[in-house]
Amino acid sequence: MSPLSRRRLLTSAGVGAAGLGIGGAGFLIGQETAEASAEGTGTVEFYGAHQAGIATPAQDRLHFAAFDLVEDDPRALKALLEEWTAAAAEMSRGEMVGDVNRMPVAPPDDTGETVGLLPSSLTVTFGFGPAIFERPALGLGARRPAALKPLPPLPGDELNGLESGGDLCVQACSDDPQVAFHAVRNLARIGRGTVVMRWSQLGFGRTATTSRSQETPRNLMGMKDGTANIRAEDTGAMERFVWVGSETDQPWMRDGSYVVTRRIRMLLEVWDRASLEDQEQTIGRRKYSGAPLTGSREFDPLDLEAETGGKKVVAENAHVRLASATVNDGERILRRGYSFTDGVDQSLGELEAGLFFIAFQKDPEKQFVPIQRRLGQFDALNEYIKHVGSAVFAVPPGARPGGYVGESLLG
Repeated sequence: MSPLSRRRLLTSAGVGAAGLGIGGAGFLIGQETAEASAEGTGTVEFYGAHQAGIATPAQDRLHFAAFDLVEDDPRALKALLEEWTAAAAEMSRGEMVGDVNRMPVAPPDDTGETVGLLPSSLTVTFGFGPAIFERPALGLGARRPAALKPLPPLPGDELNGLESGGDLCVQACSDDPQVAFHAVRNLARIGRGTVVMRWSQLGFGRTATTSRSQETPRNLMGMKDGTANIRAEDTGAMERFVWVGSETDQPWMRDGSYVVTRRIRMLLEVWDRASLEDQEQTIGRRKYSGAPLTGSREFDPLDLEAETGGKKVVAENAHVRLASATVNDGERILRRGYSFTDGVDQSLGELEAGLFFIAFQKDPEKQFVPIQRRLGQFDALNEYIKHVGSAVFAVPPGARPGGYVGESLLG
């Protein structure tokens, strides 16, 4: 682990480029302030009570990565998180990582592929996996939250261990795929010798709406996805379902959250052969308008009691019924998923594509697990999907200037 540079220490203490008297020359990526462009892209503040990338309006691109520790020294973990925090803050502001190195005989601190690009609303979010608390040398066992447990086996799971789990996670979201890739690449470079990447996933096209300012997107099945999702502006729902509060047994997690990821492969060739009626009955919504089968517009109420000819209009096994808060004891989750495509499954000659599901919540065991258990058992959509990757992470509160993400746990 390389030591923190003088400039990085100053930057993490809240002294920006202007405070160092260097303006933007050579350090800012793209525009002088990198705050906005004609396309509307801008910066998202890294520091705050909550980590960015949760309540932030969902960007269009994703690079998510899970890492395993190869060094059990708690000092190395602390140094890693300090460097990761400083680098993430720099990249979120549109700055290059570390010092600008113009010495031909030494490698540069920043890999350079975002020089000339805007920050594109980059957010970088960090989390801790359950396994990190099981490493005796780190001494974190007594600080493991009760809510952080490996997900139990769930109906329909066909999980690949190489695409699941991890000690640490990094979620980089941006409106430019190269900016998101650059963030994870540079954090992986900084972590070399302390962590190794376990798996990663690129995502394009958000599949959820997390702000009232956004329209509902479509997933790769062509269906509107996330109409009933929690919106960040609904602070009451965020407090009730997403942000960890005083109910936690570990005070260091207050203002944090828990994230569940699932790599869900869509059997698109099978779906594409289904009739329009079958597709709409499977989901419980109209394909083109996004309206529930009991309405005519997207945001019309979902009437689960409506019947026609003695049958429920929204079938008992329809996806929207089984995922609704009404049948899940009122529980909800904040979804931030993305579509993905990873070429062709050579064994089947089919597209390797689907949904990288991301959901933030206050307690996965009370929220995600029972919802997914019901979906895995009864959802008509199971004919067209496979869950092949899975992970859960504790996402600590945000960092203050001069501090680092995870300081409430390690500090």
